[in-house]
Amino acid sequence: MKKEIKVGLLSLFVTAFGWAQKIDTQKLDLYFKTLEANNKFMGSLAISQNGQPIYAKSVGYADVEHNRKANENTKYRIGSISKTFTSVLIFKAIENKKLHLNQTIEKFFPTIANANKITISQLLNHHSGIHDFTRDDDYEDWNTKPMTAREMVALIAKGGSDFEPGSKGKYCNSNYVLLTYILEKTFKKTYSELVQTHIVKPLGLKNTFFGGKINTENNESRSYRFSEIWKAEPETDMSIPMGAGGMVSTPGDLVVFSEGLFKGKLLKRESLDAMKTIEGNYGRGLFKMPFDDKIGYGHAGNIDGFNGTFTYFGDGDISFAMTSNGSNYSGNAIALTILSAIFNQPYDIPEFKTYTVSPEALEQYLGTYSSAEIPVKMTITKENGTLQLLTPGQPAIALEASAKDQFRFDKAGLMLEFNPTEKSMVLKQKGGNFTFKKEE
Repeated sequence: MKKEIKVGLLSLFVTAFGWAQKIDTQKLDLYFKTLEANNKFMGSLAISQNGQPIYAKSVGYADVEHNRKANENTKYRIGSISKTFTSVLIFKAIENKKLHLNQTIEKFFPTIANANKITISQLLNHHSGIHDFTRDDDYEDWNTKPMTAREMVALIAKGGSDFEPGSKGKYCNSNYVLLTYILEKTFKKTYSELVQTHIVKPLGLKNTFFGGKINTENNESRSYRFSEIWKAEPETDMSIPMGAGGMVSTPGDLVVFSEGLFKGKLLKRESLDAMKTIEGNYGRGLFKMPFDDKIGYGHAGNIDGFNGTFTYFGDGDISFAMTSNGSNYSGNAIALTILSAIFNQPYDIPEFKTYTVSPEALEQYLGTYSSAEIPVKMTITKENGTLQLLTPGQPAIALEASAKDQFRFDKAGLMLEFNPTEKSMVLKQKGGNFTFKKEE
């Protein structure tokens, strides 16, 4: 949920019939086997077409400590994908004439700055100006402790406003926490009850619910980061993200949710159209996710090392969902590979070659680098025989040597190529090449 990056997914027009028939499942199996064998990814995915499953895969462990492998019913925290569920519930309230998009929020939250100007619509599409508490430096000092609704509203109110409501858009988890409380006050039911009544039961979802403390005995996954071995991440207490990031689900359930939403099983067409309406890159609980010349709609999410995404492509009636409880590789690259397989596009099986560099040889790369193309200075240091990348305000990134003068960080799809003679380096990421010079 914190510092979440929205990633657009890049599709080729082929007939809907052809997509389902042309997925090379053996190659896709090999792709995930390669990621798993190199400790790059743990998680699950599901793909459906015309409401029918056409591919599913689970790799890695749901519980590393007890050697429990993931399977198609392993449940993952889905982070900000929860926002789509919350948006559906808000539009259900609007359809029932309990709320309306343009009403302001002062009767719910009189202590929130600009509450008499901020509308429910602006909460939904991140145009409220409310400060995002997950961006505060001390967030990870307290996010594992339970909070009451009163405490959360006071915390959000204390953060104030970052800009005038409606003047621009900026992604903000606080918006959807407040929407959760609006729902609970409006329906006089808990968020968990509302999800079960208006989404889970109508669609027959089997493994979707509002989360609590992770219960691995219920096939709920823990989350991990990789640092020589998979190490467990701390758990955010779900009283904090609420409908901004507190849901638990599986890829199989998420594709059913996606199909139900986009085929009118949950909301009226005008409500779905309002969710899909993009203003300043933000819809109301949905993002536009293009792949080549096709447009999908969905949402991504991350929390405590869990990552996920779901996308629905109306042209071809394709739903795709992926959840992860441990990633040491670019999530965007994985999603692009899956979509390439779906739409019969070429993709490669990655090779994870190791290259040994002596601690003495690392000395030639150390220093601070700047670029005329990017206004960010990058400092290269070393620690325990490993090259480290430092950028202002961010934790150190451990780089892995891949060839002579080449280092990578797979999780972000980042490559650095050094030229010690010229005292320069080239940063390569997402198709861009940016030259940096070492400062004297």
